[in-house]
Amino acid sequence: MSPDPAAGQPPVRDPARDALWAFAAVLVMVAVFVRINVHVPGIGHLGSALIAVVFLYTPSVVARMRGEDVSDYGFVAAPIGRGLVTAGAAMAAIFPLFALGYLAFYEIACDSQLLAHLVPRGMCIRYGGVDSVHWPNLDLAFVEFCLVQLIVVALPEELFFRGFLLGLLERAFPPRRRWWGGGVGKALILSSLAFAVIHLPKDGDPRALATFFPGLLFGWMRSRT
Repeated sequence: MSPDPAAGQPPVRDPARDALWAFAAVLVMVAVFVRINVHVPGIGHLGSALIAVVFLYTPSVVARMRGEDVSDYGFVAAPIGRGLVTAGAAMAAIFPLFALGYLAFYEIACDSQLLAHLVPRGMCIRYGGVDSVHWPNLDLAFVEFCLVQLIVVALPEELFFRGFLLGLLERAFPPRRRWWGGGVGKALILSSLAFAVIHLPKDGDPRALATFFPGLLFGWMRSRT
């Protein structure tokens, strides 16, 4: 039975339905804001900043409707130790494989008429091969880039997709199995699919759907920690 709102308790809400409507609303706003190609001093790309705001505030709005708090969606630092170990192990295992795969793909695709259409436009011209690999220039521009990726891109996206969306979906569809402590099931797949779809409005490039696979990893890491 649903609690009586008159008694001061919020009514029970369907987590799957709240997740669906929240994602639909966010998808529409992202599709609009991604077209705002305006640079604002001190803010940067206005469209990207607005998208970050949407990702940050949507969980807060839905949490208020559900009588919850954003901390219920995992927007907390603890457990720091397990989080750092999990992230460190993932980076140590995946980054070398990604770098090798990146180099191998462009080495083959840029010399192949059959595979050239898989390469983003203009990339083969800029790709310099293994000889062009170098350490990044550790200057203020690099620091600014890292801060933007962390504050404007990573944290808002992770709060929405891994904290809020995956959190609600796991309540509706609890994982039936766990691999090394992380839940694997319908909620992980649906949240990763939503993460992939949200990347389509920017360029309409179907290759953006490949973000489904890192979404699986990020969701598993979130569930584990």
